[in-house]
Amino acid sequence: MTLMKSWLESANSEDTPFPLNNLPYGVFSMDDGEMRCGVAIGDRIVDATGLEAAGILRADPEADVLDAPYWNDFMELGPKAWAEYRAALQAMLGAGADEATRDALTTYSVPMAKARLHMPFRVSEYTDFYAGRHHAENVGTMFRGPENALPPNWLHIPIGYNGRASSVVVSGTPVRRPMGQVKAPDEAAPRFAPSARFDIELELGAIVGQASDGPLTVAQAFENIFGYVLLNDWSARDIQAWEYQPLGPFQAKATATSISPWIVTAAALEPFRVDAPAREVPLLPYLAEPGPMLYDIALSVGLTPAGGRETILSRTNGRELYYSAAQQLAHHSSCGCPMRVGDLLGSGTISGPTKDSRGSLLEMSWGGQEPIALQDGGSRSFIEDGDTLALYGHAQGRGYRIGFGTCTGTVLPAEAPPG
Repeated sequence: MTLMKSWLESANSEDTPFPLNNLPYGVFSMDDGEMRCGVAIGDRIVDATGLEAAGILRADPEADVLDAPYWNDFMELGPKAWAEYRAALQAMLGAGADEATRDALTTYSVPMAKARLHMPFRVSEYTDFYAGRHHAENVGTMFRGPENALPPNWLHIPIGYNGRASSVVVSGTPVRRPMGQVKAPDEAAPRFAPSARFDIELELGAIVGQASDGPLTVAQAFENIFGYVLLNDWSARDIQAWEYQPLGPFQAKATATSISPWIVTAAALEPFRVDAPAREVPLLPYLAEPGPMLYDIALSVGLTPAGGRETILSRTNGRELYYSAAQQLAHHSSCGCPMRVGDLLGSGTISGPTKDSRGSLLEMSWGGQEPIALQDGGSRSFIEDGDTLALYGHAQGRGYRIGFGTCTGTVLPAEAPPG
């Protein structure tokens, strides 16, 4: 597919993340005013809430679904309504739109540079998976040795854990360094202290757009996914090392999970679907893919120290995942677990096969043994206070790209609990 031309010239640039081919959904406000649902196009945000209230473009002719500051009510309408609304937007913003339509869309839009972005949807539940093979092998090699790098179930099942929906935050929200129990191997007892091995995880987040109350096939799960965001699952590695046995991550992963501000729809990513990696161990039939379900999405991680310059630490790709979001969702539902509109599924850290394509500082510094050089002359093994971490991602088409917006967070010093 090539670039779809818009009458809004800023949407026709080869390097804009928001061409007419994309049209991601978010929530914005102007001058600390009312939060409204919006659609990104070029350098502007279309006021979807305003279009609905004025009767210019309604997703549901009988009810308001964009009058609240989240896209959940819209998602509940289902795939047919999603497709019709997207097609209507593309027609209204396309080069062939008449003057009256252009005037209406200009009236109901604002400059993106002047807007404040908020959480684009209400997170119902949050589940984080461990679906990147290179990441799993790297971490397993560090902790168990290369001969036992992958857990015995890893090639058979998408491993995951249920996290905290309450601590999912939008890009730009500061993240405070967590306190917790930590214990070094040479210490007789644990102590309560700030995490000294605070880390990020470069992930993609899939948003469930349709509820279900029983097992889903992989094909059904794929159709139920509304869209995707960049996701940073902040991780306190030293807290995790002490607490994770036998039940897995808990406080180490509960501090914050940052997501990018725009929901890139599955429809926008359709041209970028790619096949799963070769599998030496056949999957059970309920996890078999009926077609390509991963995406060719270029991903990168940047670190900017306080007052310094950004260093790009890593570049990788969404196609490095071993299990797709559809497989993760199908497995999640296989026991009968009900899924809700607004459920968020983290892919797990996406790492590539080389050192410069790893998706966490734990891997990049190999557990702190190989510090990472920064452009300013310093180095990092893990995140220091004042550091800003940024995740970037886009799918590259012919003469256009599908972008997510940046997913950033600045780390603040730890704050001890009262008492």
